[in-house]
Amino acid sequence: MATPARSQKAGSELTGVVGNRRAQLMRWRGVVVPYLYLFPFIALFIVFRVYPLIYGLYLSFTNLRLGQDVGSLVGVANYTGLIQDARFQHSLVNTGEFTLEASIPVLGLPLILAVALNRDIAFRTFLRSAFFFPFTLSVVTLGLIWGWLLDPLVGPFNFYLRALGTSPPSWLGNPSTALSAIVMTTVWWVTGYYLVIYLAALQDIPRHLYEAAAIDGAGSLQSFWSITLPLMRPIFLFVIVVHIIGAFQIFGQVFVLTNGGPADSTRTVVQHIYETGFTHQFQLGPAAAMSWVLFILILVFSILQFKFLRGHTEY
Repeated sequence: MATPARSQKAGSELTGVVGNRRAQLMRWRGVVVPYLYLFPFIALFIVFRVYPLIYGLYLSFTNLRLGQDVGSLVGVANYTGLIQDARFQHSLVNTGEFTLEASIPVLGLPLILAVALNRDIAFRTFLRSAFFFPFTLSVVTLGLIWGWLLDPLVGPFNFYLRALGTSPPSWLGNPSTALSAIVMTTVWWVTGYYLVIYLAALQDIPRHLYEAAAIDGAGSLQSFWSITLPLMRPIFLFVIVVHIIGAFQIFGQVFVLTNGGPADSTRTVVQHIYETGFTHQFQLGPAAAMSWVLFILILVFSILQFKFLRGHTEY
């Protein structure tokens, strides 16, 4: 017959076992449940991001053409062939030129507008919305609008230039002005996006820093140079990286406005990849190799920007 002491001991052991199992269950849930929530994203990321990336790398070492089931391995022939591909090299130069031409206006103009619209001025909310509105347009809509604006016969730009007595150029039909016209189109399109980012950063800077600077006798320009610019360094890094990545992948504006012309003066890397793989030649291997070269270039430029522009900011 069990004594009260033995019964109490057995009850304590049972309670301990239950407690241990409950603790193990809680630890298991703490480890497994978060991954169950992440699983849908991870699965989609692997299917639509990781697998195409790896398969594209495999394709870059084959001679697979669109419509074929299997291609044979050709080693690095697709990569070495790019050295002889004059159009690819020309498109790479055009892409770099576009990136350089667009960098200063894309980075500077939104900052100037953000500083102006961060002040207490009339119609501030309306102006913010108006500047952001172009970014809500699709790239096709953007191309159709600017194709009409820059039309040499009925476009408003040339109409008013002729009214002023000048001889307007054929913006999209002249190799010397076509790329600059696409730069102008892109700047108009993305200015509102970077404007919102700059505005958010400006409003995050504590006001007491400007007040202290004013007490010390600093003017608006000196406060901007000594307070605003240093504290926005992380934002500049983000904007520059996003801009460089987007500029290297430009395709829509060129495809709609000029289709790479005239005389390949606006042909970009992505358009050359598209035409190589999906239009005239259907050569998926060389197109994949070009894509990986572009990926490596973007990666290198991004790493360099993080290396030279990254810094710690304290308010």
